[in-house]
Amino acid sequence: MNLNIFLQNLSNGISLGCLFALIAIGYTMVYGVLRLINFAHGDIFMMAAFFVYYGMIIFSLPWGIACLLAVMLAMILGLSVERLAYKPLRNAPRISSLCSAIGMSFLLENFAIVVFGGRPKSFYRPEFFAKTYIIGEVRVPGVNFVTPIVTIVFLLILTYIVYRTKTGLAMRAISKDFDTAKLMGINLDRTISLTFVIGSGLAAIGAVLWALRYPQIWPFMGVFPGWRAFTAAIIGGIGSIRGAMVGGFLVGLLTIMIVAFLPELAGYKDAFIFIILIFVLLFKPEGLFGEE
Repeated sequence: MNLNIFLQNLSNGISLGCLFALIAIGYTMVYGVLRLINFAHGDIFMMAAFFVYYGMIIFSLPWGIACLLAVMLAMILGLSVERLAYKPLRNAPRISSLCSAIGMSFLLENFAIVVFGGRPKSFYRPEFFAKTYIIGEVRVPGVNFVTPIVTIVFLLILTYIVYRTKTGLAMRAISKDFDTAKLMGINLDRTISLTFVIGSGLAAIGAVLWALRYPQIWPFMGVFPGWRAFTAAIIGGIGSIRGAMVGGFLVGLLTIMIVAFLPELAGYKDAFIFIILIFVLLFKPEGLFGEE
């Protein structure tokens, strides 16, 4: 195995794994609090990319301002989804919430098709991200430098929120026992809404980085990374932030390494990922870092 080729693909795998991890954290946070999979999460990811695109096209905003605005709008969208699709069904059977989540996903996808159009659109990349840097004999795209740094920074911020603030304490209390947390005076609605807001913000950051890596956006762009991130969250242990990070890294590395070193099996890379998922569920159903 050529060391340079290995390092080249390791760089790509780490970058892609960080993206899956950012998205997976949103899934795992919502599940940890509500025991519910937010199937609209990947579509909030998609909407954030369009917010950046139209912020620059229609309002002529600088790229950085458009990205910041897109994160804020994605947070508002996540809050709206929680209030419209999940809050009214708080005490309903779980199947009702599941159907609502799937319906919201279809709604956002079809809304994007009608409003934004179904044809892929080019996403603007600043020169630093578009340029490829040569280190020794390894060629590293600019986005590969930035993605791990951004992921680590926001992971540290999230860890601080979850484990060092009253809001994080409320989130952890709700994840342990919903009814007891309510009796203890925790504001469930506010805490749950904040969980959706944080998860949607991370999805928006992931969307910007994803569009910088693959500079085309379209209404179904959230499906592929969304399902990969969901798989990563299950492998790592749904409900565990650490598990979402580890699962994201594993899925990202595996995706790149199979294509790089087993090209004849590249068409089956998804099958390999789901085989690993099946083995994890068979021998450790709670995931690598999940609780029994």
